[in-house]
Amino acid sequence: MRIMYFVYILKCSDKRTYLGCTSNLKERMKGHKLGQIPSTKDRLPIELVSYFAFNNKYSAYDFEKYLKSGSGRAFITKHNFIN
Repeated sequence: MRIMYFVYILKCSDKRTYLGCTSNLKERMKGHKLGQIPSTKDRLPIELVSYFAFNNKYSAYDFEKYLKSGSGRAFITKHNFIN
């Protein structure tokens, strides 16, 4: 079985985004919703806006890094991932 890696975009209650990367999206979302992830625990509730799947963890981490850059934020806005 091949492990997939996910880069995901959350919209938090403060209307800001959170970007993350994980190999288990279902469990990570559960952790976010239960307030177990320090970066979002004070920003609940959260909503999963989009995610991208990769079969290579380095590609996933590189894409997450890109999304956190200025041009990556522009990509998120241009493609209407966040209203």
